Amino acid sequence: MALRRIFSRWLWPAAAVLPLWLLLGWAVFGASGWAFLWVLFIAMPSVALTQVVLTLLVRARPSFRQTRAVSWIDVAGFGVWHALTIAVGLFSARWFGLLLTLAIAAAIALFWIQLWQLWREAASRVGRVSFAEAEGILRGEQSGFPGARTRQGTGTPVIVVEEGQQPRA
Repeated sequence: MALRRIFSRWLWPAAAVLPLWLLLGWAVFGASGWAFLWVLFIAMPSVALTQVVLTLLVRARPSFRQTRAVSWIDVAGFGVWHALTIAVGLFSARWFGLLLTLAIAAAIALFWIQLWQLWREAASRVGRVSFAEAEGILRGEQSGFPGARTRQGTGTPVIVVEEGQQPRA
């Protein structure tokens, strides 16, 4: 759990650190001027934007909000993508094309893995709502919020939510 939490804390800084690494790698490993333009206008913004989108997808999952830790699939996926991004920043003329292709493929795969995990968790959550609860919500007898009730007035129903401790079932 500790490694997963450390990884979850790394996701936001990675959106700044990985693009900066590409710029630093260009300077240290002596890539060409054309590579500088590629890094500045394509690589840095796309890595930063991809990392932000992936981080938001991770944080949207109920399991992340409960545990404040990423899943083991996330650790593996982000680990591979970040390692490939760092390797691309080494600007090895021999391996650059292959590493760039693998890094792009890893980012795309990680995006779909995040969507799959989010969908799976949302579907299991929706599946826990019983048919009777759904009918009550649709008829206006229940609000869909735990501990909330509806009050029929003149016109439309009003949802009343009272604060207080509710025993967990």
